[in-house]
Amino acid sequence: MSDTAKNTENKKVEKVNNDQDQEISLIDLLAVLLKHKKMIIAVTGVAAVFAILFSILTIKLPPEKSPLPNKYTPQAHMLINDESSGGGISSMLSSSGLGSLANLAGISGSSGASYSSLAVYLTGTNSFLDTIVDKFNLLERYKITKSPRATSRKVLKQKLTAAYDSDSGVFTIAFTDIDPIFAQSVVNFAADYIEARFLEMGVDKNKLSKKNLEENIQNTYNDILSLQKRIKEKESSVSNGYNPAATQNIILDTSMLRLELSAKQEVYTQLKTQLEILKVSMASEKPIFQILEKAEIPDQKSGPSRGKLCIIITFAAFFISVFIAFLLNAIDNLKNDPDAIKKLSTKKKGTEK
Repeated sequence: MSDTAKNTENKKVEKVNNDQDQEISLIDLLAVLLKHKKMIIAVTGVAAVFAILFSILTIKLPPEKSPLPNKYTPQAHMLINDESSGGGISSMLSSSGLGSLANLAGISGSSGASYSSLAVYLTGTNSFLDTIVDKFNLLERYKITKSPRATSRKVLKQKLTAAYDSDSGVFTIAFTDIDPIFAQSVVNFAADYIEARFLEMGVDKNKLSKKNLEENIQNTYNDILSLQKRIKEKESSVSNGYNPAATQNIILDTSMLRLELSAKQEVYTQLKTQLEILKVSMASEKPIFQILEKAEIPDQKSGPSRGKLCIIITFAAFFISVFIAFLLNAIDNLKNDPDAIKKLSTKKKGTEK
């Protein structure tokens, strides 16, 4: 027989032996599992029942006492237009005295900065976090006593999230809490805060101009009403008075008031005209920041998933019981092996000496 034939025959024999060893090993493993099947089934069953009972208990208990209460996550959605950002945002922050904010946010004319990145950054600033903490008294609500400022900011960052979707241009703020009404209030306040900050920094020039015009119109309207009231009082005093000298002074004052009233009415007309023109302009332009949808009170929990928890606990118990079964089998094999016991006894005596 040639060497090649012998090598081929030897390989076939080795393959058969390996297959037999593998088959024996699998049978041994299965035998161990069958030997301890009652323990495996018992541990897995007890764990599954415990997980189910625990889940039911967490639902029945009040949220503030439950170890695993339902959590709710309302969201507010805002539209941010990044088309007009870039170098303009940096110059805008610098002109408004917030150049340091631009540097902290990593915003510069050449960095490709955007209004969306500014919005995300603002939700992580200490002023924003502290405002929410103070507004909703989170120190008392979450029983924070140690390092109140640092701890409250950390807790709030874990519960409040801000994200921007570059595809849709939508900026989302969400807050998670066991009280859905409270969570909704926090989210809507945060959305209004960011909108106010954008307006305060003059990001959207049209909105800022509109706000100023509306304030000036209201102030002018109040002045007109006040002047009309004073003129009416003067005219009433003239009709009831008998002092010619006093009457002449009143008539003179009334004439001056009428001139002032005419001027105010002219200013009011011009302001109203500017406001209407601005509204037409804003209607044809895409706003930089706009609240699309405020948060609603959620009627469906965002977590936890008790079904997944039960499955995880059950599978974990199963694998742990299997591990215990193999551990017990290894201990039994060790006890039944005289050579291993002898070695252990020798090592033990050597250690005692």
